[in-house]
Amino acid sequence: MSIRVEQLTKQYGSSGQRAIDQISFSVKPGEIVGFLGPNGAGKSTTMKIVTGYLPPTAGTIEVNGFDVRTAPMAVRRSVGYLPEHNPLYLDMYIKEYLRFAGSLHGLSGNALTSRIAGMIELVGLEREQSKRIGQLSKGYRQRVGLAQALLHNPPVLILDEPTTGLDPNQLTEIREVIRQAGKDKTVLFSTHIMQEVEAVCDRVIIINRGRIVADGPLSELRATADDKTTVVAEFEQDLAQPELLAALPGVEQVLPLGQGRYRLVAQRQADLRAAVFRLAADKGLTLVGLKQQESSLEGIFRELTQG
Repeated sequence: MSIRVEQLTKQYGSSGQRAIDQISFSVKPGEIVGFLGPNGAGKSTTMKIVTGYLPPTAGTIEVNGFDVRTAPMAVRRSVGYLPEHNPLYLDMYIKEYLRFAGSLHGLSGNALTSRIAGMIELVGLEREQSKRIGQLSKGYRQRVGLAQALLHNPPVLILDEPTTGLDPNQLTEIREVIRQAGKDKTVLFSTHIMQEVEAVCDRVIIINRGRIVADGPLSELRATADDKTTVVAEFEQDLAQPELLAALPGVEQVLPLGQGRYRLVAQRQADLRAAVFRLAADKGLTLVGLKQQESSLEGIFRELTQG
């Protein structure tokens, strides 16, 4: 696996607040995976840990076969990283900055000059290449950050909100850059825009409140939206026997969402709401909410990340 995360936890301070709560996932070589979630869900924290910029509280993280704890420099050499808040030296010219960034990765001479020219062309900075970074719009600064992430030809790309500040034309261009990069690299990029993932990815991971609430091929989410019926059942507290929900007629999947909430998926003809209500009545469970999920990818995202 290019990226392997096992039981990752990040806790801040003595309060015990967990920004990341025992999440696990892996990304194979050549995969482009969208990392979705609302603001504050834990996307950026996860990415900072995977890239070695933030230490985990617990868990195992490997990138390109290297452990983040024991081989942090090898991990950083393997990763091209564009943070959410793109840090740039505004007084530098574009080429000057890219030459500086390349030198940090050991590139020099004609090889570095050629690589800089290729990145400027790839991300569409030809017309702006003679400007200082401080003269650029936010969208073009994003392009500089993306060129920096790709400059040393890393096998793994970690992109945190890479399309922030881009106009519709720039969005299309940068999506194509990500698609092209995904042909020979592993790409994990975060966003809270479902349409962004639909345009680029084959797989999606959705995180909410530090927990993964969905992980699978985009086609499966589409199938859920088109061919399944889905409800979110909310109980007074987490169930001692969640397998009771899985045993309901027609139920194919039960996904715990935390805080007593469960997502149930069944064939479209199944009446899940009635079945859940009868189960609660029979077992003396306190059912405080029961809502059928909207039949769209955006609706699924909202249901998984609300509250």
